[in-house]
Amino acid sequence: MSQPRIPRLSRRGILAAGGAIGLGAALAACGDGDGGSDSGKGSAAKSGPWTFKDDRGQTAKADKVPSNIVAFVGVAAALYDYGVPVKGVFGPTTTKDGKADVQAGDMDVTKVTVLGNEWGQFNIEKYASLAPDLLISTMFDSAGTLWYVPEESKKKILAVGAPSVGVSVYDRQLTQPLERMLALAKSLGADVDTEKVKQAKKRFEDAAARLRAAAKAKPDIKVLVGSASQDLFYVSGSNLSIDLEYFKALGVNLVEPPEQAKAKGGGWYESLSWENVDKYAADIIMMDNRTSAIQPAAITQATWKKLPAVKANQVIARNPEPILSYDKCVPLLEDLAKAIETAKKVS
Repeated sequence: MSQPRIPRLSRRGILAAGGAIGLGAALAACGDGDGGSDSGKGSAAKSGPWTFKDDRGQTAKADKVPSNIVAFVGVAAALYDYGVPVKGVFGPTTTKDGKADVQAGDMDVTKVTVLGNEWGQFNIEKYASLAPDLLISTMFDSAGTLWYVPEESKKKILAVGAPSVGVSVYDRQLTQPLERMLALAKSLGADVDTEKVKQAKKRFEDAAARLRAAAKAKPDIKVLVGSASQDLFYVSGSNLSIDLEYFKALGVNLVEPPEQAKAKGGGWYESLSWENVDKYAADIIMMDNRTSAIQPAAITQATWKKLPAVKANQVIARNPEPILSYDKCVPLLEDLAKAIETAKKVS
């Protein structure tokens, strides 16, 4: 599954609309979907050797099931939903006022050690003090770059000795990483056969069916996916992002910038000046709700306020880095389905 090399981008570009992009893509890293060899659940999974083959095709190994886990905050939030605790997290965990970031999900952020809250931050000394036995992150490229693990200090971080696991969220549909996260949680001792987990998966499937039906009933409703910064507005294409690829497969009519327009964004998005924010007609706008982006209520540009979808109050939130538990992904589908069902044609 070789992919074209992705150009190195600025931090803003890395965190922009199309989701998030890694620091380069040179090697294919397609896992074969195998989970851990220890498929037990609950306390039964705590004994014996542990292995898990990740999406880089690499097998992480330990003498026992890891318990001192350090993970990217979104991964930690997903594991939390499955009952797997983590000791430390990195990535956007708390906001400036100390509250939990949107990417922290339902975790109590006061009960985890935060190794770095912003891009480029990762306290290696604090990491080592946790005596980690597993490091987990997502991957936004085909080269196996662990998200939010700084490239400049990666060797020192890995030298601490904990095996690492990468879950790919690059160029595939949402259902794939959801299945992989479930398999990882199971290998780490989660009971994935509980009624709670079964109900969450059923709600996800029902929400997907609802979104498919909404898109089929209103095929002319155009959905634009954007993200705002001070100087630029980013328009995402459906390719590469796990949620957008899935929405498109369900029949959602997504606005698609041409490939040449997305070239500077590594194939993820097109950058527009605020003067040209009306380049594409849309009935619904989905806006990046991460703390790295300016939120719709804070956008002051007149060109934004004049957009038909904005005037019609047909703007909804989107997290380009979904928390990979079925429970957390249900609202992504339900909110878009409701928006399409109730949308007026304004484009």
